[in-house]
Amino acid sequence: MKLMITIGIFVGGSLGAWLGSSFDHGNLFGVWGILLSTVGSFVGLWAGYKAGQNLGF
Repeated sequence: MKLMITIGIFVGGSLGAWLGSSFDHGNLFGVWGILLSTVGSFVGLWAGYKAGQNLGF
């Protein structure tokens, strides 16, 4: 379960930061990059938890 949550946080945070940086003209540490990275991490945490439950970890 920990592995799935960790992967979810990493992937969600990375995708959120990438999407936010595209809104903020390539700045990863801009407001959009940080905000969407945080949101993506929480979504990844939830998705990793659910994947771990469904796979029986």
